[in-house]
Amino acid sequence: MPEVIFNGSAGRIEGRYQPSNDKDAPIALILHPHPKHGGTMNNKVVYALYRSFVEQGFSTLRFNFRGVGRSEGSYDNGEGELSDAASALDWLQSTNPNVNRFWVAGFSFGAWIAMQLLMRRPELEGFISVSPPANMYDFNFLAPCPVSGQIIHGNEDSIVPTASIQTLVEKLRNQKGIKIDYQLVNQSDHFFTDKIPSLCHHVESYLDSRLNNFKQSIAV
Repeated sequence: MPEVIFNGSAGRIEGRYQPSNDKDAPIALILHPHPKHGGTMNNKVVYALYRSFVEQGFSTLRFNFRGVGRSEGSYDNGEGELSDAASALDWLQSTNPNVNRFWVAGFSFGAWIAMQLLMRRPELEGFISVSPPANMYDFNFLAPCPVSGQIIHGNEDSIVPTASIQTLVEKLRNQKGIKIDYQLVNQSDHFFTDKIPSLCHHVESYLDSRLNNFKQSIAV
């Protein structure tokens, strides 16, 4: 889990990067929750996502948004954080020039940033969105959503009501060619307290399915 430092528009960005032993492995970028509410790349949900992608054979990066940890700069209301995510994806591409398969995942605020990144970077082929704050931020930019992915939510989340997530899921599912794997984790709050194993199970099962479908498609 080597530490990495790369440049963003506000200065140096601190991250942790785990390369796969397979030089052609797909790549995942993991985004953390709100910097103003204690969100860091070491958040337990972010770390769980990170480990799940690593276990599925991805080269995986998580990092601190500007102003968090040793990343330079200061909080920028989402605009700068989206720039940070784009810089992280640039770094991953420069580090893995022969790879063309990229995923993004995020938790809470990080899920909102991740979904915006989807709209700007057509090389992203899938996403994992955990507890996206659909009641706090506008997700109407997903029109159309460019790729299929997974949305996971806790049914006892007091921060993001289940109804707002279901509305988002249905809007995306109504788009042509988009498949959303929606998983509702029972007895789980926003932070998946005592439910991290269930979260990881859903993520890894979905990734396993998507990777197997890809392998079958190229074997035809």
